[in-house]
Amino acid sequence: MKITRGKKLLILGALLVVIDQVIKVLVKTNMSIGESIHVFGDWFQIYFIENEGMAFGMKFGGAFGKFLLSLFRIVFFGLLVYWISRLLRKSDTPSGVVVGLTLISAGALGNIIDCLFYGLIWDYAPFMFGRVVDMFYFPIIDTTFPEWMPLVGGDPFRFFAPVFNFADSCVTCGALYLIFFQWRFFTREEA
Repeated sequence: MKITRGKKLLILGALLVVIDQVIKVLVKTNMSIGESIHVFGDWFQIYFIENEGMAFGMKFGGAFGKFLLSLFRIVFFGLLVYWISRLLRKSDTPSGVVVGLTLISAGALGNIIDCLFYGLIWDYAPFMFGRVVDMFYFPIIDTTFPEWMPLVGGDPFRFFAPVFNFADSCVTCGALYLIFFQWRFFTREEA
């Protein structure tokens, strides 16, 4: 029995979502918010935070903004799945394109699950108002600007300050892969 390209992508996407959710549940059930485990010195830490908003902790509009953000994520995921299914019907669609879009879709779904259900599961928020669990922290350069520097003297400086999760990594890797290696496909589509 031959496994179709669509089934392979479905398996890949499901595997990525399961990995994301297992990591998040392990962190959520075994760590306290703000707790940090140093994996590789100070350069790589498992640092448990919960993100109420978008990427890098950005928020907008209180409860209504959170509702709109959750709704946007669901619609965006649905459009991605629809687009992938359309591309799979075309024999000339490169596998790399649908793999990149599958990575983005799996990452989006992983964070959607957090927003929709984590508030209910851990009893802190209603449906669609959960927080996304983030844990990977790479403060590669964590220092303080010298006092003599104008405007920023004495201020902390972190080269890479965001705390993110596996789903965020899937979205970022999928998007970067498409930009760097599949851009010709998208320019061809526009033409």
